[in-house]
Amino acid sequence: MGWVVLGLIAAIAVYLIMTYNGLVAMRQRVNQAFADIDVQLKQRHDLIPNLVETVKGYATHEKTTLDAVISARNAAQGATSVHDKAAAEQQLSGAVGRLLALGEAYPDLKASANFQQLQVDLGNVEDKLAAARRFFNNAVSEFNAAIQAFPAVLFAPQMGFSQREFFDVGETTRAQIEVAPSVKF
Repeated sequence: MGWVVLGLIAAIAVYLIMTYNGLVAMRQRVNQAFADIDVQLKQRHDLIPNLVETVKGYATHEKTTLDAVISARNAAQGATSVHDKAAAEQQLSGAVGRLLALGEAYPDLKASANFQQLQVDLGNVEDKLAAARRFFNNAVSEFNAAIQAFPAVLFAPQMGFSQREFFDVGETTRAQIEVAPSVKF
């Protein structure tokens, strides 16, 4: 009888160790995915001053747009939490979109090889950033599901595991995305 109890205790201990190690690995995957987003955001933030300087040469009286981009970039660089980064990056995306739209108003700017190359580079970074966000959100989803699954839900909080936040586009952007665009001829 004593061997059965000892075997049962050993089995429970092995299960707890395996579950703990699995949760640690998932948490590390989430942290790595967030670091990947940071790398892409850094590249994006590094491109923006070049874009602003290029536009400055052609659109000197668009100071408010240029200031808005610089301000949004600075706010995005200062954000630390997932929620703050997502909100700041949403603001920055809007400001950069307005900056790129200036290319339509200034034909010389639109024809500039430097401006065109910066647009291509920014587009590439945006694609990589979207992939990094998807990977992060997938890692967060797996991690959150693992700590909420039975029986891990019984002891995960006591071992220091808590739910992580998704890199979300925000309610305003989601509402804009869900509305079908209107096309007028």
